[in-house]
Amino acid sequence: MASSKLFLVFSIFLSFLFTSTLSRLSPQTPTFNTLDVSSSLQQAQHILSLDPQSLKAFTQAQNAAVFSNSSSGFSIPLHSRGSLYKTHHADYKSLVLSRLDRDSARVGFLNTKLQLALHGVKKSELRPLPTEIQPEELSTPVISGTSQGSGEYFSRVGVGNPAKQFYMVLDTGSDINWIQCQPCTDCYQQSDPIFEPSASSTYSPVSCDSRQCSALEVSACRSGKCLYQVSYGDGSYTVGEFVTETVSFGNSGNINGVALGCGHDNEGLFVGAAGLLGLGGGPLSLTSQIKASSFSYCLVDRDSAGSSTLDFNSGIPADSVIAPLMRSRKIDTFYYVGLSGFSVGGRQVEMPPGLFNMDASGSGGVIVDCGTAITRLQTQAYNALRDAFVKLTQDLPTTSGVALFDTCYDLSSKSSVKVPTVSLHFGGAKSLDLPAKNYLIPVDSSGTFCFAFAPTSSSLSIIGNVQQQGTRVSYDLANNRVGFSTHTC
Repeated sequence: MASSKLFLVFSIFLSFLFTSTLSRLSPQTPTFNTLDVSSSLQQAQHILSLDPQSLKAFTQAQNAAVFSNSSSGFSIPLHSRGSLYKTHHADYKSLVLSRLDRDSARVGFLNTKLQLALHGVKKSELRPLPTEIQPEELSTPVISGTSQGSGEYFSRVGVGNPAKQFYMVLDTGSDINWIQCQPCTDCYQQSDPIFEPSASSTYSPVSCDSRQCSALEVSACRSGKCLYQVSYGDGSYTVGEFVTETVSFGNSGNINGVALGCGHDNEGLFVGAAGLLGLGGGPLSLTSQIKASSFSYCLVDRDSAGSSTLDFNSGIPADSVIAPLMRSRKIDTFYYVGLSGFSVGGRQVEMPPGLFNMDASGSGGVIVDCGTAITRLQTQAYNALRDAFVKLTQDLPTTSGVALFDTCYDLSSKSSVKVPTVSLHFGGAKSLDLPAKNYLIPVDSSGTFCFAFAPTSSSLSIIGNVQQQGTRVSYDLANNRVGFSTHTC
């Protein structure tokens, strides 16, 4: 009897050992997505020939339909720049290269901004703004605009009383709101007439001793009025008076006394937009000033003429993948998210635990940013992700790298291909599965597609807008959560 029991135990042990060994020898079958090559290339060609003027009536009607509000929140339209301003690029590759160049400047700005915060640079240590408001070339961001060279997105808001509607750039990586103003010493071309302060009954200059003026990093005082300056790493800048104005959201309501820059001298890459909405976490951002408990956006395809919405106080959709929202004690602008790793083809990518953690000094971590186009990862993490992807795409014809992309494929002879799935993990079983077009993107019109991630030598990683396309990203500021929903655009 004892020997039969012993034999049974031994048999079970052998069975377990065999199964375990077989599992190691026969790993999980990889999972794949289908990339529609033809559709991606057609859309790339379409953005070059798109005439925004032909969409004007449609866009105005669409805007009227999108503006909405509820008892707790409101929603306003959101567009890619390509649907509003015609590109000057002759071919798609030059457009992509311009996007990537400006995107690198954007990433440089974010890292410089972080380093200044980590090393304790105080406002008094920054070079002051001259009273004659001459621009300075400080190291700050570049916006990413679809038809102008990157992945910029616009929203439609009203400024002043009576309200005039303007297209404004969205930026979760900065806080200062600003708009081009008359009289204009130097203004770039925009789609709407330039804002005229004298036509608004609620225009009010900010005094030099106000809390809003004190919150500016670079400011000056002239005749008792607060002057501001925001400069960008590529040489773009805006300089003028800091004021308060009424900001309105269609027919859904308005907010009085919003502090913003009235720019009389503006240069750079903002062509098409009237100004910028800062959606960061600092005290001067639009989200902070209107005391929003949450906000969300859905970014349409970078080469699409479609639109979606920017919503405030709307809550997180029920089907969202939830990740922790974390804030740094060193810099309040950035929205950090608890990224734990990746999987490729359904298999976990091996990385050291805690690689994406923010340490006690404020270094490291991962932010979500709508102004950065391409996701940047620490080099160790990027290499592991790329190698896992390359291992499962050995049947695809490769080609040389393009700009910051080192993994590219020649898909000119194919109408569609199978590519391994790519998922972002946020701890536990929470994962966001990306569509194939969010990680393998065209870089020319002839069929060259590249893996849309890039390494960074910085400790800061950034989830960019190419990976966010088609997903509603919800920032629950009251409960410190970020939600990603692929079904609510």
